[in-house]
Amino acid sequence: MRAVSTKLLSLLEAGDPRGEVRMAWHAKETVRGIYDIDDSGLAGEFVLRLGHDLLDDSCPPEVRQLGRTIVRWANQIAARHQAYLSNRPTEAINNLIKRVKRVAFGFRHFAHYQIRALLYAGKPNWDLLATITPR
Repeated sequence: MRAVSTKLLSLLEAGDPRGEVRMAWHAKETVRGIYDIDDSGLAGEFVLRLGHDLLDDSCPPEVRQLGRTIVRWANQIAARHQAYLSNRPTEAINNLIKRVKRVAFGFRHFAHYQIRALLYAGKPNWDLLATITPR
C-alpha cells in the first residue's frame, strides 16, 4: 500500500466519525494493488476474494457496490494479467482530443480543429497546413 500521510489520516479521523470514507479509501487502494501482482493466477484469486470481502455487511453501501462490480468484472480484471494489454494509449488520445476541444471555441472548420489537435499532440501533418488560409 502506498505511503499514507499523517495529515490525511488526521483529516479522515476528524471528518469521518464512522470510518466510512476511510474504509472506501482503503478499498480503493487495495483495488489499485491488483495491478501490482505479476502472477495471473494469483491476481485472479485476489480479485475474486477482494470482491467477496467488499460485499460484507459491515462495509458502507459504496464499498459493497464496488465489491459487486469487482465480482461482476472479475474475469475481465484478471484477464489484464494474462494479456498485459491496456487501453491507456486510446484513453491518452481521447484525453488529448478533449483538451483541444475545450480550447477550440470558435473553430468552424474541421480542418482547423484537426490541425490544432495534431499540433497539440506534437505530430502535425504539415501537408494539411498548406490547405489552411488564415483570416
